[in-house]
Amino acid sequence: MEGTPHPIPRTVEEVFNDFKGRRAGLIKALTTDVEKFYQQCDPEKENLCLYGLPNETWEVNLPVEEVPPELPEPALGINFARDGMQDKDWLSLVAVHSDSWLLSVAFYFGARFGFGKSERKRLFQMINELPTVFEVVTGAVKQAKEQAAAQNNSSKNKSSGRVPSRQPEPQSKVVKPSVTKEEDESGEEEEEDDEQGATLCGACGDNYANDEFWICCDVCERWFHGKCVKITPAKAEHIKQYKCPSCSSKRARV
Repeated sequence: MEGTPHPIPRTVEEVFNDFKGRRAGLIKALTTDVEKFYQQCDPEKENLCLYGLPNETWEVNLPVEEVPPELPEPALGINFARDGMQDKDWLSLVAVHSDSWLLSVAFYFGARFGFGKSERKRLFQMINELPTVFEVVTGAVKQAKEQAAAQNNSSKNKSSGRVPSRQPEPQSKVVKPSVTKEEDESGEEEEEDDEQGATLCGACGDNYANDEFWICCDVCERWFHGKCVKITPAKAEHIKQYKCPSCSSKRARV
């Protein structure tokens, strides 16, 4: 249920931007804001839904009353299953339903504004370049980290941190990634290699940038932008064992 009206996307690019905004909000709810999300999904309340909003925020609310609704509705009653499952399994289930809802909203706009075959294909290709909410929440996107470990042959100990692929070894858990530019006559091949070796933030799902700091969770081994988990480089220097918000909340409820 979206209380604040948002511009209606009409082009492929606008629909994709709407998708990215809603996706970012859902990922926040299930990762960095997971404790707040968990508390709002009280099983004693009525049927609740998780909504991702175009402005990269989220809300837990009752479904709309109008039938049929203006937009496709998310999975109903996510709060009822909260206490009957392991936290990890419950969050994974919500993530799967969130992915399904995101696609249904995007292609609802496509159908409403008459996207043709080529436009629908381009929209799907743009969406498919992003990791799913499920992949981000469950940590399934960490191939790049494993490749980096293989390349370094475990030559660095744990205190020096785990390094995302194609980046120099950091001096601490805080990472300021920098992509090594290899001189290659084929620019396309180099771009493909960079995409395959990219490390994705466990909170927002985006790739790293050269001017951003990163930190790795010692429990789930996922990487996060410092800004996404509110950790500054100075603060990280004093952390012996870092736990991301998701892992910290799980330990607190055990």
